Amino acid sequence: MFEQAFKNIDDALHKEAGCSSELDYTEQTSWLLFLKYLDELEQDKENEALLEGKTYTPILQPRYRWSRWAAPKGADGKIDHNQAMTGDDLIEFVDNDLFDYLEDVKLRASGPDTIEYKIGEIFSEIKNKIRSGYTLRDIIDTIDELRFRSQVEKHELSALYEEKIKRMGNAGRNGGEYYTPRPLIRAMIQVVKPRIGERIYDGACGSAGFLCEAYDYLSSNTALSTDDLVTLQTRTFYGKEKKSLAYVIAIMNLILHGIEAPNIQHTNTLAENLADIQEKDRMEVILANPPFGGKERKEVQQNFPIRTGETAFLFMQHFIKMLKVDGRAAIVIKNTFLSNSDNASVALRKLLLESCNLHTVLDCPGGTFQGAGVKTVVLFFTKGEPTRKVWFYQLDPGRNFGKTNPLNDDDLKEFVQLQASFADSPNSWSLDVAAIDTSSYDLSVKSPNSSEVVVHRSPRDILDEIAALDAESSELLTTIRELV
Repeated sequence: MFEQAFKNIDDALHKEAGCSSELDYTEQTSWLLFLKYLDELEQDKENEALLEGKTYTPILQPRYRWSRWAAPKGADGKIDHNQAMTGDDLIEFVDNDLFDYLEDVKLRASGPDTIEYKIGEIFSEIKNKIRSGYTLRDIIDTIDELRFRSQVEKHELSALYEEKIKRMGNAGRNGGEYYTPRPLIRAMIQVVKPRIGERIYDGACGSAGFLCEAYDYLSSNTALSTDDLVTLQTRTFYGKEKKSLAYVIAIMNLILHGIEAPNIQHTNTLAENLADIQEKDRMEVILANPPFGGKERKEVQQNFPIRTGETAFLFMQHFIKMLKVDGRAAIVIKNTFLSNSDNASVALRKLLLESCNLHTVLDCPGGTFQGAGVKTVVLFFTKGEPTRKVWFYQLDPGRNFGKTNPLNDDDLKEFVQLQASFADSPNSWSLDVAAIDTSSYDLSVKSPNSSEVVVHRSPRDILDEIAALDAESSELLTTIRELV
């Protein structure tokens, strides 16, 4: 039922002029799903208060509840279409009344971790792009049939929502912003091994894939106590996200995975001065995939001791600072991080090696990230001791990755197995840090097991080519002078 419902929603949005991409489809589906979820949450809390003889204070005023404006019910429990708005009336209400009210809900929030604050954040930037009130009515009717109450229902809905996020990520050039392959995330979590009671942080959380998978990993333990479950709900998962669409998706994704009020902040992580981070702010576990290829302005760079325009390199400094002593991190980053020769890159590698134990580097092949044309590595490190030895694993699935042939869990089984003991293999080896050049701190992945033979050109051949190129340049210059 759920799968067909999502298909029907996408089919309706395809016809909308204001919705032109997978990003739009996911965005519009998300805010509607959120309001439906919020209404069910309020109904549950009302019922709990009634049973306990308490007074419940609604989050939203009655006329802005989903059950009032979107899906008023008749005596038969079905939507009463005589009361339900449609057409221009529906669009006018959503655009000029509902969204304005929801944005202002933030003003009476007691703090950023409250559901009121998150409602205001979501609807302060996101807009309704559905122009036909009849299309919107059809989508509302479809969403109203969905149920969030049981864990089975949430699991099915979360799987479908993840598929939407995956399609959205694959559709765009910067797919890695929204979608990190879940098999890769699961392998990272298996290596880091987070525990109940530890705080898990992602400062560039995107669609919150890392936090969702970490929740699934920890909640799969059948021996969890009631206190453990409360800890998972309220004091375990923390994230920050700059982009409004990704923020909305992250909130919805965590909700569908079972976290009622996600601790996600809508903020620019890099705007925070590193010197302001205190011990109480630091986390036990960090899992992240910061944006590839971004460039930051000088006023942002000033927040960091190692100044660079490269977004991911600023995030690396942030993550090192945010990690508690003995805390563990797994960070996806461009493979050029290991070898870039500019001063900032060298200084950052030096910082990492001297302040943390970079015990593992996973080298991922091209195509691991759909829609992102860069090669990546995953850095695994523990804070508090310098690096003595780095264990490298070169992932070689024996095939080229593509949209129809993506990374899967089996591809990473050997990595997880060998990493537990840092075992050597045809795909893995160790590097003694004492042997590296301290003028560059170059950590380039160079497998000693490679059978590839590098054929060097003779000096005479190189000189002959230089001479030929010089002659060609001289000829071109002569031609240009004749034309002037």
